[in-house]
Amino acid sequence: MSKDLLARTRAVLPSWLAIYYEDPIEIERGEGRRVWDTDGQSYLDFFGGILTTMTEHALPEVTKAIAEQAGRIIHSSTLYLNTPMVELAEQIATVSDIPDAKVFLTTSGTEANDTALLLASSLRRSNQILAMRNSYHGRSFSTVAITGNRSWTPTTLSPFQVFYVHGGQRYRSPFAHLPDGEFIAACVADLKEVLDQTGDVAALIAEPIQGVGGFTSPPDGLYGAFAEVLRERGILWIADEVQTGWGRTGDHFWGWQAHGATPDIVTFAKGVGNGLSMGGVIAPAEIMDSLGANSISTFGGSPITSAGALANLRYMLDHRLQANAARQGPPLFEGLRAIGSPIIGEVRGKGLMIGVDIVRPGTTEPDAAAATAVLEAAKRHGVLIGKGGLHGNVLRIAPPLTLTADEAAEGLQALVASIEEVTP
Repeated sequence: MSKDLLARTRAVLPSWLAIYYEDPIEIERGEGRRVWDTDGQSYLDFFGGILTTMTEHALPEVTKAIAEQAGRIIHSSTLYLNTPMVELAEQIATVSDIPDAKVFLTTSGTEANDTALLLASSLRRSNQILAMRNSYHGRSFSTVAITGNRSWTPTTLSPFQVFYVHGGQRYRSPFAHLPDGEFIAACVADLKEVLDQTGDVAALIAEPIQGVGGFTSPPDGLYGAFAEVLRERGILWIADEVQTGWGRTGDHFWGWQAHGATPDIVTFAKGVGNGLSMGGVIAPAEIMDSLGANSISTFGGSPITSAGALANLRYMLDHRLQANAARQGPPLFEGLRAIGSPIIGEVRGKGLMIGVDIVRPGTTEPDAAAATAVLEAAKRHGVLIGKGGLHGNVLRIAPPLTLTADEAAEGLQALVASIEEVTP
């Protein structure tokens, strides 16, 4: 069945669509933190469709909201008033921690980052953008252009002039040997040097924790230090919270809150929709209202996705899932670090956002083949995880935020067995 579907997939869909596993699976259904394939095999889902199933599969509150809205109307566009869209935007503005916040809803994180770049470049009248090395911001023409990861950039053509700065990842940074304060100082010096050689930059876009880049991050406070430099020059700071938002890091609701300064623009997606196609941009009214042309969104903020996302966000807030991420994450970190395998270079991240950097024993040299082997072994042991990093050697572990202590222990046991199976 799966082999036939794989052949049909390859025949009709682009060859550049990545598919996991030597023997790919079709996920037929999900419930809670578990999914089942078409052969009836059960798996603990520790990746959530790329950090998208934020709460849990088949969350009753979300499915009910979708069904009720679908029974009324599914689509209307932003040309008409839309109560679910406004209620969701109001809720997001309330939790945003952005002053005088306005919200524009999109269909994806890519589109959200596209919109943020449009706002910044239009307001600043500049196509110069600062981005972080090792970053990822989407698959559109503009977001591929600013992505600092060669694995995801198929073209050198660009609507922007992009300058990449240090700080987004530490493990393989030339400043890796420095303590936190000196690391931040070195990255700030690099930023200043880059700015001294550019024109009027529009914005810096940065993920507080780099998702596709392998869950890498700087010390807390780096982007706050960057913000001081940027604001002296009128440059906007865009925080890409597509993967870090909504309490996943445990310590904070938004990843940027670990850095002691407030961004000018925040983008989000993935988890808020719990699987629905939902993203958006948050900015103060002064910035959000600055576009000098008409615009609409055909699908952004549709009644059905807004109703489902609102139910999901309210569930997350009512059940304090940020606190659960802070509670369930540490045992996973501790258990993975305790393995002591020579193929583990680093275990990093925050909350329920965990990266395991797989290396050749005795070195920091990335080992993508070993990471793929662990991914396959984890599947055999009944756990689905992700893979990323510049070199494709980082295991990405991001369970739904309703994860229980028993499920965390079960998943950890499977991950330990998988890593030990691959360790020479």
